[in-house]
Amino acid sequence: MDYLTVKWLHIMSSTFLFGTGVGSAFYLLFATLSRDVRAIAVVTRIVVLADWLFTTTTAIIQPLTGFYLIRLAGFPIESRWLKWSLLLYAIAVACWLPVVWLQIRLRSVAGEAARNNTALPSIYWRYFWIWVALGIPAFFAFVIVFYLMVAKPS
Repeated sequence: MDYLTVKWLHIMSSTFLFGTGVGSAFYLLFATLSRDVRAIAVVTRIVVLADWLFTTTTAIIQPLTGFYLIRLAGFPIESRWLKWSLLLYAIAVACWLPVVWLQIRLRSVAGEAARNNTALPSIYWRYFWIWVALGIPAFFAFVIVFYLMVAKPS
């Protein structure tokens, strides 16, 4: 594949990766804060689906296209901006992996509460606040990676 096509794929997949993450976080955060158990059950189900369809595939595509671009463009792998990008990407993915498990648990707990017409149990809130705590560093890591991809500072 030529450089321009790979770059386009890399940009598109990063857009899907970041956009899905921010969108999912926004909807799950505000659905949860509404305390409407039925709405939370629906949103957690959709967030888990979106994560599997978009985040998982783009999280795989990103490093593949990124390394290919590095090779095609001739960027030295020792570049400082590149090392930081890879480190921050690894941090974001390390935060995301437990988030996937947490979202599945949130979906299950919220679904059960909705079926039983009960309030969310305390375990939901514990999982939710851990989910928030992991999402914050992942968000900022991705924001910095975007900057580094564009600016490529020396």
